[in-house]
Order: sequence, then structure tokens, then C-alpha cells
Amino acid sequence: MATYDFDNIFAKLLRGEIPSTRVYEDAETLAFMDIMPRADGHLLVIPKTPCRNLLDASPEQLAAVMRTVQKLAQAVMKAFDADGVTVQQFNEAAGGQEVFHLHFHVLPRHEGVALRAPGQMGDQDAIGAQAEKIRAALEAV
Repeated sequence: MATYDFDNIFAKLLRGEIPSTRVYEDAETLAFMDIMPRADGHLLVIPKTPCRNLLDASPEQLAAVMRTVQKLAQAVMKAFDADGVTVQQFNEAAGGQEVFHLHFHVLPRHEGVALRAPGQMGDQDAIGAQAEKIRAALEAV
């Protein structure tokens, strides 16, 4: 397996070298909005420490990330009055991974509403407003 690339986009995001719309942060994890959302409220959860993906993550990294994934899944359900939530995670290029820093996608879902196509830049003002809704919902979960 390849080694961790300290210049990947999420490592840069963690170092503050590129902007992000952060919605939650604790000592071990960060949650921020996806800039190419496939659903309103689509966000990402990452560990703050380096790991390429699920295959090289430590049990401690996985436990911390999953605690945050669960918390954010509950928040997006509340914030968007969602019927369900999709959690996605990809490993290595053949598995669909594009950014090689462990990350989980959290997407609120509504019955009968399909996900948008991947790779389309979202409206940053709308994403910011959605982030506010999630932050408000986090106070109640």
C-alpha cells in the first residue's frame, strides 16, 4: 500500500492552507461541508491525524471518527428533517477513493429524492446556510 501523502487536500485543509466550511471539531476529528455536495447537508468527517484510509487507520482513529460520524448523522437528520442518512467511505483508487486521507461522507436523505451527480461544484452561499442548520442541530444532539 502507498504511504500517506502529507500534501493531500485534507491535510492542507487541516493545516489551514485551504478554506473549508467547518461544522464540528473536537480533539481528534473534523467535520466540514463537501464543496461538491450530492445532497443538501453533505459533509465529510476526517481524523486530524494522518492515515490514508480504513486499511491503515488505527483502531483509535476509527473509533474517534465513527463517534463523530454518528453525531453528525444525527445532526443532519434533525437539521434537514431527513428520512434517512447515507454514510459512504472509499478505500484506494480501485475502491473509488479520490482523496487519500481517511474520510466518511455523511448525506441526509429524503424518500424519493436521488443524489445529485458527483463532481459538480455547489453554491457556496447555500452550503454556508446548510452548515448553520447543522451547527444549530448539533446543540440538540
